Amino acid sequence: MELAGTGALSKPVEVRWRTRQGSAVAGRDFRAGSGTVVFPAGSRAGASRTVRINTLRVKGAATAKTLAVELSPQGAALSGARPTVVINAHGLPYQNRRLSVSARVRDLLSRMTLTEKVGQMTQAERGAIDTDRPLIRTWHLGSLLSGGGSTPPSNDPQSWADMVDAYQSYALATRLQIPLIYGIDSVHGHGNLKGATLIPHNVGLGATRDPRLVRRAEQMVATETRATGIPWAFAPCVCVARDDRWGRTYESFGEDPALVIKMETSIDGLQGTRARDLASSRHVLASAKHFAGDGDTTYGSGRNSAGASSSDYPIDQGITQRSRAQFASIDLAPYVPAVREHHVGSIMPSYSSVDYSDDGLGNPVKMHANRELIQSWLKDKVGFDGFIISDYNGIHQIPPTGTDSPTPYQVRTSVNAGIDMAMEPFDYQKFETRLLTEVKAGNVTRARINDAVSRILTKKFQLGLFEHPYADRSHLDEIGSAAHRGIARQAAAESQVLLKNAGGVLPLRRNARVYVAGRNADNLGNQAGGWTITWQGQSGTFTEGTTILQGMRQVAPSARITYSQDASAPMTSYDVGVVVVGETPYSEGFGDVGGPQWAYDPSDNNVPREPKTMELKAQDKAAIDKVCTALPKCVVLVVSGRPQILTDQLRKIDGLVASWLPGTEGERCGRRALRKPRVHRAAVAVLATHSRPGADQCRGRVLPPAVPLRLGPEHEGSGSP
Repeated sequence: MELAGTGALSKPVEVRWRTRQGSAVAGRDFRAGSGTVVFPAGSRAGASRTVRINTLRVKGAATAKTLAVELSPQGAALSGARPTVVINAHGLPYQNRRLSVSARVRDLLSRMTLTEKVGQMTQAERGAIDTDRPLIRTWHLGSLLSGGGSTPPSNDPQSWADMVDAYQSYALATRLQIPLIYGIDSVHGHGNLKGATLIPHNVGLGATRDPRLVRRAEQMVATETRATGIPWAFAPCVCVARDDRWGRTYESFGEDPALVIKMETSIDGLQGTRARDLASSRHVLASAKHFAGDGDTTYGSGRNSAGASSSDYPIDQGITQRSRAQFASIDLAPYVPAVREHHVGSIMPSYSSVDYSDDGLGNPVKMHANRELIQSWLKDKVGFDGFIISDYNGIHQIPPTGTDSPTPYQVRTSVNAGIDMAMEPFDYQKFETRLLTEVKAGNVTRARINDAVSRILTKKFQLGLFEHPYADRSHLDEIGSAAHRGIARQAAAESQVLLKNAGGVLPLRRNARVYVAGRNADNLGNQAGGWTITWQGQSGTFTEGTTILQGMRQVAPSARITYSQDASAPMTSYDVGVVVVGETPYSEGFGDVGGPQWAYDPSDNNVPREPKTMELKAQDKAAIDKVCTALPKCVVLVVSGRPQILTDQLRKIDGLVASWLPGTEGERCGRRALRKPRVHRAAVAVLATHSRPGADQCRGRVLPPAVPLRLGPEHEGSGSP
């Protein structure tokens, strides 16, 4: 027991204790006991005392038992739940690590009740149980997650590990002691964690054309994630973004399925390449998402499931309208190697729908309800043997929708379609209750339940959670380390795409006189993008890292560098101007061009964020116009999650670089801009220039400064030039 509060005790506090029988029986499983402990005057918060409970040896195998310890402080208030003592299960075959995983799964499954099985199929948000943690035990929860911005009060590595371990202790107080599997969106690093190392978002990683570097970067992400006790990442996104107006464009490696497949080394980085790697402290379970077609939806078909705005998402969560052959070659293609070559352990369906044009449009099917694709194609044909995790409240979108989701129909339809675990952040109790009812009514077979639970348990065994359920903290000191930031800097550097270099303006001299302007030059939040500390991300400095301006100053200390965000400072006596412009953070449908505006992060002060378009904002254009008119040479870096249209500014610009969303490490970006620009093998569709007809944009050629391209309104922002 531990003394809470603040300050020191002014007088001694006596605490009487005694055991209370639970599932453990006094005299058979433990010896009843009682006693008194004393906290002397002067004891401070955090002081602790230990009492000894005598458990008894039981012959043969047994499941776990629990007993309570009743505390009665004299002259002080008691806070927190009654302590529980767990007598561990022992001697059961599924606990024998010498047996095969399949044998352990069969044995454990045979011992589980239907209620326990349904609990394993359920994932809740930590915010739903944090103030009442015994709910984990009551509802036999198999999994918890942290959504964007869902963190412990002290957002540091130690606090994360402590929090996850505390939740785990309640799962281990159940009779079979099946551990939780905790999941998080480590989509460009452990983004919720302050001080984590953040790599470029996927669109930047795709621009590197470097599968080995991507694998190395993702292993670093896995190490930082698992060090905090989290063995599961909801990454990578293997979507194929076909319309840059989509608010999740930066989550895609590119618009070509072949490039996406090439970058699936990200799965190897997260999971490792050998079966035993999953149980190591440097790997996590990966999740390929979003199955399938989320990057290929038709503009105008989207919807808003977030419930935070009355406006619909124009394209996110919309409908993919393709022939079956097109859908297979574009949208399904990345999942075949993800399963057969990279052995991804979990897959997450998309919010979107598919509507095949072969039989006429007008009959879309939600992916969360698509048995043909999830069960028949992915599991039965392709051979996926991991488990399917629904997206956040994803089954709630199965029509008919209503206010009482998940409805019994949505529950049975999704499970029968092949979903094995439901991400039900705050409606987990309703999901469990209704799934139990559906099984008992015969609407969901027990065989389907057993299949789902077997898949989940298999991954828990492979992750080593039964042997080591608590956080392995041996790599906590590597989070945000110099070595990890070096990997991220290399990824940021290789993601830079040189689009124009008139007169050889790049590289700049190390002692150049440089005038720096633009709102994205010295803004860590803008260069990190969405999924950074919060779901939508934030402008400003909310984590640790190096901005592009700071990086330029670090790598070129001999240069004379002046910064004026709006280019209002005098521009005399400078050799060159560097203007860093682009987008501000967004995520998902709130990043859709023409979509709803977000204004729900505290830092926004209830002021809606700027509308999302493919055009540069007025202040960006003004900064470019001022600098590129006043100075003899001008370089523009575009920090964004998708291409931006610079048609009107292009002729004024000497050097143009697509910097994408480089993450927390701006130093190498600055170094590349100042020293050694590199032509990357990147396909850039629309940045106010267009390659000559027939040119292969994926073979490392710089886009020539040919004819400026102006798109009509009906094509503005299209991902297919």
